[in-house]
This record gives sequence, C-alpha cells and structure tokens, in this order.
Amino acid sequence: MYSIILCGGSGTRLWPLSRKNYPKQFLNLYSNKSLLQETYLRLKDIMPKENIFFVTNKDNFFNVFNQIREVEKGFSKDNIIIEPKSLNTAPAISLAIKYLKDNIGVPEDKPILVLPSDHYIKDKEAFLDILKNTAEKIKEKIGIIGITPKKAETGYGYIKRANEGDGYFEVEAFKEKPDKETAEKYLASGEYLWNSGMYLFNARTFEKELREHSPEIAKYFEKSFEEFLEEFENMPSLSIDCAISERSNNMIVFEGDFGWSDIGSFDSLADALSGAENDKKYLSVNSNNIFSHSTSGYLIAASGVDDLIIIENNDSILVQKKGESEDVKKITEILKENNYDEIEHNIIVHRPWGKYQVLVDMPTYKVKKITVYPGAKLSLQSHKHRAEHWVVVSGVASVVNGDEEFELEENQSTYIPAGNKHRLSNLNSEDLQIVEVQTGSYTGEDDIQRYDDVYNRIEN
Repeated sequence: MYSIILCGGSGTRLWPLSRKNYPKQFLNLYSNKSLLQETYLRLKDIMPKENIFFVTNKDNFFNVFNQIREVEKGFSKDNIIIEPKSLNTAPAISLAIKYLKDNIGVPEDKPILVLPSDHYIKDKEAFLDILKNTAEKIKEKIGIIGITPKKAETGYGYIKRANEGDGYFEVEAFKEKPDKETAEKYLASGEYLWNSGMYLFNARTFEKELREHSPEIAKYFEKSFEEFLEEFENMPSLSIDCAISERSNNMIVFEGDFGWSDIGSFDSLADALSGAENDKKYLSVNSNNIFSHSTSGYLIAASGVDDLIIIENNDSILVQKKGESEDVKKITEILKENNYDEIEHNIIVHRPWGKYQVLVDMPTYKVKKITVYPGAKLSLQSHKHRAEHWVVVSGVASVVNGDEEFELEENQSTYIPAGNKHRLSNLNSEDLQIVEVQTGSYTGEDDIQRYDDVYNRIEN
C-alpha cells in the first residue's frame, strides 16, 4: 500500500494558533508532535517510509520537510510533491497519482490511501485495522472511510450507506453539511456516516472514474509529467467529492469508530480531548466547563466564569464562549481588513532553514532567538539600517562576516556592522541556537539584500 497525505491547505479556523503562513497541520495540539507528524507516524506502522508521499504548495514545502525530518531524519525530499498552484483536492490527488505512476513506478493495481494531514485519531489501532481491511477488499472500487456519528453534527458532510458487502457498504448518496434539523434526522435514521475525506483506490480505478465523471481533469493524464506540471494551473478547482464521489456508482464505504475529529474549531478540539481538557498550568476558582490551551506554557487562571474557551499563543489571546467557536472567522476577517500582522505571522516565524522568535521589539533595537536546523544555512546577506550581534547559546555556528570565515561555539559571539555581507550556517547534526541583537534606525524584515540563497529567495 502507498499513501498520499494532503497538506497544502492554509487557514485560520484555529486562530490565534493557526496563521495564514502556518496552518493547523503544523501545530502541536494534543501531544508533543504536530498533526502532520502524528499522521505520518501512524502510517509508518503499516507501510515503509518510502511509500508515504505528501502533496503541498511551495510556501509550505519546507514546513513539511522540516517537520517530517524531525521524526524521520532520512526522509527524502523526493517524497514531497509541490503543487504549482493551490486548487482543490481533485487536482492535488491527480498530481500525486501521476507522480507515483510516472516518477516512482507504482503499479496501477496497488492500493493508494489518500488522507488529510490534520485530523485527530484517538484509537490508532482501530484506525489501522480499518485501513488494512480496506486495502484487502478495495479491488476496483473507490473506497472511503465513514465515521460512526456520535451527535447531530452540522460541520461535516454525510454519506448515506446502502447494501452491506463483505466488511463495507455500498454508497447511496453523499450529502453536504446539513442544518441542525436535517443532521438530527440523519442521526436518528442510523443510515448515515460522517464523511472523513479519507479515500483508498488504485491508480487504474482513479483514472477510469476521472475519465467517466471529470474528463476535464482526466485529459491531463495523457501528457508527460512535465507537461502535467506546466498546465496544472489550468485544471478546474474541484474537490474529489465533486469530481468523482458524488457522481460515481462505484463507491463503497468502510465504517469506522476510532475517535476521529477533523479539529475544525476549538469546540471540536475540546470534544476530542474531553477528559483531559486543560493544560497543566491551569487554575480554576468557581469556574466550570473551561477549555484552555497555552502555547507558551503561561499559567491560565479562571475565576467565576463558565463555558469558556481560552487560548494563548505568545502574541495573542482568544477568549470565547463554548459552542460559538465558529465566530473565530469573524475575528480573522476583522484582522485581515485592518492589516493586523497577527493574521499571517506569529512571534515564532518558520523559515526553510529553521525558525526564529522575537523576544524584544523596540523602535531602535530587536532581540531574537534563532534556531538553525542541522545542515541548513541562511542566505548570504547584508542590511542597510542595522548592525547585528550574534551569541551562540548551543551548537556550533559556521559564520561568514565580511571577508572572514570562522566557527563560534557556545558562549562565543561576533559583531556584524551594517553593510557587511554575512551568513550563518549549521554544519553539525544538532540544532544551532543563537541570540541575535539588532541595533539601528530600522529593524524591519524587509531590510535585507540577498546575494546567495539555497532556497531560491533572491528576487531578480
């Protein structure tokens, strides 16, 4: 079996934790691993790492690579497929299937699992049992995993099941997200499952279904992979449900009950973590039904309040009533309209080479903590308006400073005058951490002239 993990999405439904430039699949929400890492590690229990592929966009490529490299040091960049343009799930899956066939040589009859990168799975063993059962019985069908509904949920699509087969059901119909009354009818009937968005099929069946139901996408499979990439942006932006599932008579559904959630809101996160809802650093006085989460590990104290969600993320705090977490969308719309930095970036900013955290930001000076991943290097650059002081906190820094090249160890430092070309690299196997103090009339991120960059960020 092979797998395709879809992780090109961006969004702010979990603001202030998720940002436009760092969406929820990269967040640690219920463990010390991100949702993306948890998804990868689950799959590694039933298939080799060489069979696990990711589809993402250019902006998130290094987020994916760096996070997977944290849990799988030998993971290959060749297993990350870059969409030329963010469209929808049908083009993204088509790109991945074309890549697996043409570039990897995956046989047309091998099962391929397609799943999102940002879901919560409570019972991993039950989930993996469903996947193994699906792989054994899928044959020439398009399979989807349906979730046994626990309540009249209006935030999920539904699947109406029909005749029972050998460990699966035929699919009668797909239903869009219902209103409350309709969702209650679905639940009472016992005939409906939640649509998890997790599919399994082989390449031959996928192409056959595309030719029959979405020829406007299928025609691209006749081209070479290079031509496929060049013309990718001309594809229609269709979901896999619209392109195939809702039109096909070849669908089967495997019912699963393994503690699943798409974590589309803080209410759903609170439900998923019910029984272990609050951070350890949470203090309650005469307060009930509080869900708290602190990224920075700060103490959250609640007094005399009930039914609240409290979220802290180092530069922003969200307090909202439980049951109304969909209103985060209204907040993010206001932030976007008024050009708040907090809609896109975080105090912790992720870069291809690592990350940095702003500790102090004043008009004439700024202090950062910078982490450079093993084998990574920043661009060769200079600044017009600021000088920089680097102090190594841990690791060994390889430094270019003007005409000099040297190494700095823990507690050693260097001063970089404004205008000096400089570069920071980590040639070792452990993270490099430095504290950078910037001084000058302007310390904005756009005061940078790049001369050489391994991540192709030089503008011509």
